[in-house]
Amino acid sequence: MNPTRLSPAATFRALHERPGAFVIPNPWDIGTARIMEKLGFEALATTSAGLAFSLGMREGTVTPAQLLDHCRALVNATQVPVSADLEKGFGDHPDDVAATIRQAAATGIAGGSIEDFTGDTDDPIFDFSLAVERVQAGVQAARNLTDDFVFTARAENFLYGRPDLDDTIKRLQAFEAAGADCVYAPGLRSLDEIKMVCSAVTVPVNVIMGNPALALSVDDLAEVGVKRISVGSALARHVFGAFVDATREISQTGTFSFGQKMISFGEMDDFFKS
Repeated sequence: MNPTRLSPAATFRALHERPGAFVIPNPWDIGTARIMEKLGFEALATTSAGLAFSLGMREGTVTPAQLLDHCRALVNATQVPVSADLEKGFGDHPDDVAATIRQAAATGIAGGSIEDFTGDTDDPIFDFSLAVERVQAGVQAARNLTDDFVFTARAENFLYGRPDLDDTIKRLQAFEAAGADCVYAPGLRSLDEIKMVCSAVTVPVNVIMGNPALALSVDDLAEVGVKRISVGSALARHVFGAFVDATREISQTGTFSFGQKMISFGEMDDFFKS
């Protein structure tokens, strides 16, 4: 290895420190990760939903072992930094979050995110104090690693029926104070809300795109202060949507017009040439 070359973790940190915004798309297997790398993306992030769907499972049912194996596979398959969607961690207690960070970092990932979603849709968001304690434990575990690790703290209000921007900002500010390197509130509904979040914290903000109701560009988001742009499960659902449409056509009409839209064999094969 070139001794002057930054480690994946240091490279990932540097992406958060340079001017402007960068896009970190979300592959769900080795093939999609390698395609994204070939297309020039400088970092990748896992998607918990995309992984679950690719395994024939519902989101939230992937085991810790499956998640860690997935992280390890993407790290080994690419040369760019990989950040992991670690959901709520492998348990509710702050110690569980710390253990999650240590185990995930051992796979070679350059960063990861922890949510304040409890996993219980009847009581979806962790109590404020516990949510902050969980972030503090994750941050401390990250700081004790031998290599750098970009810790992202997520406030999930908007995804689970609590579109309370004031509480979301309060949580993100507390997560920043607890040491989070990046904060993230998926489900924000407008550029104004995104701008308010970016203005309320001083650490980098991740925003998720892919919702057709939020037609914003990288330049639009960068202008209001967004640093990192992901797409979550949107690309996976787009691809699975095309697959479902094609297979429905075959099963329901007995026709095969989907072939007019597919990528050529040669172009697909080229992505995987060494």
